[in-house]
Amino acid sequence: MPIKDNDRSGGAPAAPSNACRADSSAPASRGGHVWFVGAGPGDPELLTLKARRIIAEADLVLYAGSLVPPQVVSCARPDARVIDSAPLTLEQTHALLRETALAGGTAARVHTGDPSLYGTVREQMRLLHAEGIACSVVPGVTAAFAAAAAAGVSFTAPEVTQSLVITRLEGRTPVPEAEQLRELARHGSAMAVYLSAAAPERLQEELAAAGVAPHTPVLAAHRVGWPDEALAWTTAGALADTVRARGFSRQTVFLVLPGEAAGDTASRLYAADFAHGWREIGAHGGTDPSDASGVVGTAPKADAN
Repeated sequence: MPIKDNDRSGGAPAAPSNACRADSSAPASRGGHVWFVGAGPGDPELLTLKARRIIAEADLVLYAGSLVPPQVVSCARPDARVIDSAPLTLEQTHALLRETALAGGTAARVHTGDPSLYGTVREQMRLLHAEGIACSVVPGVTAAFAAAAAAGVSFTAPEVTQSLVITRLEGRTPVPEAEQLRELARHGSAMAVYLSAAAPERLQEELAAAGVAPHTPVLAAHRVGWPDEALAWTTAGALADTVRARGFSRQTVFLVLPGEAAGDTASRLYAADFAHGWREIGAHGGTDPSDASGVVGTAPKADAN
């Protein structure tokens, strides 16, 4: 895959990443630059500063209009080409990126959420690599994290779950046998399930087959970050009925949150009797008040969780 060129903001050369690694058969990098930009879930204010800058500077802004609101790319230059890629094929989008880059320009390929999740970045990079066109990736806020923020919840809960599984039901894109949803759900950890709103009954069946308790809290988050965002609390046992009743279909992510039913658990990070590299235990079980500097060098470092 293409070598990741320097960020033209003046930063130091970036080390080659797995996403843009070259091999010995790749042609030398030439022309302009293609950026794969994470647009976040829909709210323009959830763009990173870097994402907004690149969109604002690009000669071509190619965005997935079926998933990315036009407001996200409204910061593009007045003279930039701004094109909705929703009706285009992979070959057609590549032709636009290729044309811009080989003319020495900058293209912003704007993807919903984060480009590393359920996108076509690998395929697009493969074509760019064959042309010797440099590319880089700007991460974005994925829908699961935006949904958790909107609901004010945490995926992890002390003594309940310390892991998050991101997955989907099998559809037109196959899922490996070992990664079938019921197999992953057996762990009992928090889950974010994408691309599965069209089959809520099957999702509910997969959770039940994995032994997920029917009362386990589930948040169905529809079009997170869009003006018509809707959040619906349900359970693993009532998920399908809730989805059908609310009319949720596309652009819905499901958060399976066992920690939400666990009561008041707490991390050890701020416990008075928990010493670590920045806090020691005082005579009365708390931080020593005589240490006015706030710097502790004698307490052992420990896992904050």
